[in-house]
Amino acid sequence: MKGQVTHVRDADTIEVRGVPIRFDGVDAPELDEPGGAEGKKWMVSNYSGKMVRCVLTGAKTYDRWVGTCFGSKGENLSAGVIAAVLARDCPRYSKGRYKKYETSLSRSRPMKPYCR
Repeated sequence: MKGQVTHVRDADTIEVRGVPIRFDGVDAPELDEPGGAEGKKWMVSNYSGKMVRCVLTGAKTYDRWVGTCFGSKGENLSAGVIAAVLARDCPRYSKGRYKKYETSLSRSRPMKPYCR
């Protein structure tokens, strides 16, 4: 799926042409948790209104499709938000593919139980 980011819900969920997409394998704080607002702000400043390409897994969680999204230069948005210390690898779903982008600071963020 290709299109413009029409809305950023938080650091691991965007809307592309109005379709909500949850980043596969990413654990970001909710908006009411420490770091949640900062993660959303980072996504807004870097990707709101920009063109992205998302590869969907076919799975859904709540109202969101699950997938991996890439920016116009081919950068993986999930890796970017983790490297920016605003999210963590969620090993239950990522199988560790984003672990290399974590820092000691990002690893200090609490991991949600569903990621274990």
